[in-house]
Amino acid sequence: MEKKKFYINLGSQEISQIKYDNNEEFVIHATEDEVRILRDKMDDMYNADYRAFFRAHVPIMPYHNDSSNDDYDIGITEAFQMIYDLGDETTKKHIDSMGVLSDGHE
Repeated sequence: MEKKKFYINLGSQEISQIKYDNNEEFVIHATEDEVRILRDKMDDMYNADYRAFFRAHVPIMPYHNDSSNDDYDIGITEAFQMIYDLGDETTKKHIDSMGVLSDGHE
């Protein structure tokens, strides 16, 4: 499959082929299948975040025992790894400077 250029903004969970506003946080070159996998990871992050929001309103459930937070953390790490793997050199340098991936991720 042909790889195309995509602009990624993890904050808004946006994936676009069109550069506009602030959606250029990360740039990747990916196939449609790879973008679909990344979208699934972002959807999983959204769902985990949504569950964590409701858990936050249950005072007897401590934060550190909340699987929704763990699911979100796993999802965002996987998304960063995938963006790193598919990213251009600027994207890779940006993620490296953030320190969000463990050593040896290349």
